[in-house]
Amino acid sequence: MKLATIIRHVPFEDLGSFAQPLMTRGYDIHYLEAGRDNLNPTDAREADLLIVLGGPIGANDEREYPFLKDEVNIIERRVKAEQPILGVCLGSQLLARALGARVFPALAQEIGWAPLTLTAAGLRSPLSHLAPAKTSMLHWHGDTFELPTGSIRLASTGLCENQAFQWGTNILGLQFHPEVTAHGLEQWFIGHTAEIHATEGVTVTGLRKDTAEFAPALEIHGPSFFLEWLDQSTQT
Repeated sequence: MKLATIIRHVPFEDLGSFAQPLMTRGYDIHYLEAGRDNLNPTDAREADLLIVLGGPIGANDEREYPFLKDEVNIIERRVKAEQPILGVCLGSQLLARALGARVFPALAQEIGWAPLTLTAAGLRSPLSHLAPAKTSMLHWHGDTFELPTGSIRLASTGLCENQAFQWGTNILGLQFHPEVTAHGLEQWFIGHTAEIHATEGVTVTGLRKDTAEFAPALEIHGPSFFLEWLDQSTQT
């Protein structure tokens, strides 16, 4: 049995539609809960796959949340060992930081559904499953990052130039959320209510309406993207 270690920052931001592809490929899924669990166990350093999920804190907030330093250290060690890593939203920001890039507030909060613009490299990658002709994408972040040195930009949006990057052959950072499902997002609308109401132009009603329209396609193409990336990045 292969091991996938998942660092989760809030319970409702979980693997979503990515869980089934992992089980299909024979992975045992082990969540580590940030702020509660030891984030520096052997299985986080030596797991066949590490996925760092999103959350409502900043990648630079280690004074308030000291465990973020542990996450960066784990990522740095896995980068040096060329072990597979997927970072989603906050996870991608921590990955960028571990690779020496600056993480900083974006010009505007990006919350809601919008298509990606894929680069030529992105169109040749598993992200081709997430092309705008196939699916829109959920975005939910206020920070962004510089492109890490030596990485390849794969996707952008009008509000965020660096939406996805690849570093090496098996390390991927995604600022957006291809893992979400319509059912799972109902908990996001509860857990992130303060942020929703503080963001101009964003409402639960609007998010729910857009989710009903766009999530069904993403629930098909998100797992297809992930399964192709998983197979490519974990080849031995």
